[in-house]
Amino acid sequence: MSDSRNILEVEHLCQYFTSGHRGNRMTVKAVDDVSFSVRHAETFGLVGESGCGKTTTGRTIIRLYDPTSGTVRFDGKLISGKMNRELSTYLSQNMAMIFQDPIESLNPHMTIEEIIGEGLRLRGMDRQRVHQAVIEMLHKVGLTEEHATRYPHEFSGGQRQRIGIARAMILKPRLIIADEPVSALDVSIQAQVINLLNDLKEEMGLTILFIAHNLSVVKYFSDRIGVMYYGKMVEIATSRQLYEHPLHPYTRALLSAIPQPNPLTERHRKRIDYVPERDHDYSHEQPEMREIEPEHFVYCSESEFERYRQEL
Repeated sequence: MSDSRNILEVEHLCQYFTSGHRGNRMTVKAVDDVSFSVRHAETFGLVGESGCGKTTTGRTIIRLYDPTSGTVRFDGKLISGKMNRELSTYLSQNMAMIFQDPIESLNPHMTIEEIIGEGLRLRGMDRQRVHQAVIEMLHKVGLTEEHATRYPHEFSGGQRQRIGIARAMILKPRLIIADEPVSALDVSIQAQVINLLNDLKEEMGLTILFIAHNLSVVKYFSDRIGVMYYGKMVEIATSRQLYEHPLHPYTRALLSAIPQPNPLTERHRKRIDYVPERDHDYSHEQPEMREIEPEHFVYCSESEFERYRQEL
């Protein structure tokens, strides 16, 4: 059911990829029946190990991929239907994406001003206004006017990611999909970029879908968190709920893998392994998303649901 607090609503989203020839075809369920919502001015973290489908989810929402099935609504408007010029324009006006690789996502033959201002030029803005908007955005992301005439290869990884953020922000979108924006950066630069995103979020009232596998970063940056495993959403909770009371065995395994900064506690940290065949018995009961407590949902069977409630 639609909630007026939500800006993004994803319902039963599926993204399947098929490869091979006739008689030897294989289908990969990259995203399999995923549902979640993101509220206005919220940061929703999407986490999971590599290959779990979180990046594909983000790319499908912004329509870099056409969804196999399911619906996606942005501010009540269906955006998962047939792509046409009207929908393409609507998406470009309201959504933008920050890509994981700051090197591959920037055209090496364009200057920084051309890269950041391209979207404004496509909207018909004149050259002088584009130049002024680019300079203002460069200052916001911690760069200077002299950087506008340079090329991507002249910058460090952290600076290139700032350029990618500036390119996404200059169109003043209402939703930013940040696809592991700090995973390719040094730890000190990661903190700078996260703080920059936080500042811009507060200043511009942004809503952010933050895709990452670094759970420490997600805990700091996100209001609510969704955990994905092999194309399925297995747990959704507030940041506090997830870290204080993780319920799904996979979530517990992920959290147990976070290194401890204290060498004494790190020495005694116990890793938890997640083995679906061992941890679940779905031979008689089918799992589904169930609300264990307010705002805390877990993909579980009826008997698991009762056990999780007792644990809380």
